[in-house]
Amino acid sequence: MSLELSLLIGLIVLLVVGLVIWRRRAKPGMPAMPASSVESAPIEVVAEDPKPASFFGALSQSRSIWNTGIRSLFSSGFDATVREELESVLLSADVGVDTSDWILETLEARAKAQGVSDPEGLHAALKEILFEVLEPAEAPLAVPHATSPFVILMVGVNGVGKTTTIGKLAHRFQAEGRTVLLAAGDTFRAAAVEQLRAWGQRIQVPVISQDPGADSASVLFDATQSAKAKGIDIVLADTAGRLQNKSNLMNELEKIGRVLGKLEIGAPHEVLLVLDASTGQNAISQTREFMQVIRPTGLVMTKLDGSAKGGIMFSLAREFGLPIRYVGLGEQAVDLQPFDRRAFIDALFGSAA
Repeated sequence: MSLELSLLIGLIVLLVVGLVIWRRRAKPGMPAMPASSVESAPIEVVAEDPKPASFFGALSQSRSIWNTGIRSLFSSGFDATVREELESVLLSADVGVDTSDWILETLEARAKAQGVSDPEGLHAALKEILFEVLEPAEAPLAVPHATSPFVILMVGVNGVGKTTTIGKLAHRFQAEGRTVLLAAGDTFRAAAVEQLRAWGQRIQVPVISQDPGADSASVLFDATQSAKAKGIDIVLADTAGRLQNKSNLMNELEKIGRVLGKLEIGAPHEVLLVLDASTGQNAISQTREFMQVIRPTGLVMTKLDGSAKGGIMFSLAREFGLPIRYVGLGEQAVDLQPFDRRAFIDALFGSAA
């Protein structure tokens, strides 16, 4: 084959391929996009939704127990059978025996005194009783500007989410215009220190820590001294997870309270006991143990979304009368929110707007 013929065949092939490509691009609904427009097309940036989770959304799994389950019981008034069935519902919702008995006795007495026997009236009466039970629990944490640094000691057993709660609290205080310092007082677990440092980097706050196995009280003392010298508003102090059957760890927690007291600034100013709401009545025994060693001034209920049934809130409020400062309603930093008893009750019974 001559060179001229080869070139001619190659040219024909190129023309055929070009024609096919041109036809495909020219089809309706398949416009060709110039290369320059692809390069200059803006990149869509999807930011994290800053909207915090709501009580109504977080308690969606609990609503079937509190709303549907209870509402259907009152169709025949409030007799011995209904009371027994209602008790079963309350217990299944983690309310606990003692608090369930008190709620039922109060409901029965109020229904008789007010002559209430219709389903809607009984349902409304129960909601109001539960709302009253939570009265001591609704007391948001107020950090006075005059107290600097304001030291918040975070305590609780392993796995309840103390370190994550510290990070979320620091984020919250920053949003309020406060300066924050984190103290890595959980020296028993290197992972806890690293987790706290990660939070510090994420939200750009300083973290005071020492080598693993260091004295926790010493770490928190140094951190508070540093915050005082630098004019930092709030110190959030982590501690090791305290198992209620480990007396040596409880003694260490008591030592932390004594050592911080030597700074003569009234520290710790707040002791927040972190509880996992999904553990139900186990939170009661944990609170009792901590009350014997270092009296908490407030509670933080984590994991209220998901598997938590909500009833433990009523038992805690009635037995201890401690304020529930914050509740965890989701994974985002903004999902740690002050406790609102009306929003909580409305979400349980499905009556939120």
